[in-house]
Amino acid sequence: MVGTAYYLYVAAILFGIGVLGVLIRRNAIVIFMSIELMLNAVNLTFVALSRQLQSIDGQIFVFFVMTVAAAEVAVGLAIIISIFRLRGTVHVDEIHLLRG
Repeated sequence: MVGTAYYLYVAAILFGIGVLGVLIRRNAIVIFMSIELMLNAVNLTFVALSRQLQSIDGQIFVFFVMTVAAAEVAVGLAIIISIFRLRGTVHVDEIHLLRG
């Protein structure tokens, strides 16, 4: 049987990969994918600790996090598509919409 510590190690590795993706990459779609990876790492932590504590609260919280993440992806991709149509690129360094 796999212990809770292994799940937490995998979640920490996934979260670290997500953080590196956000900090290093300049493509908006890759940044969104990295944010989703970080959210999934947190969800894995919630489920592992929920299983360890024999409580269903963590799994219910994961359900709400996944719902918010789905809405975030829908809105975020719509924004990225509209920026791509306006500017012709999705590179974060080349998008300066708020500068006067």
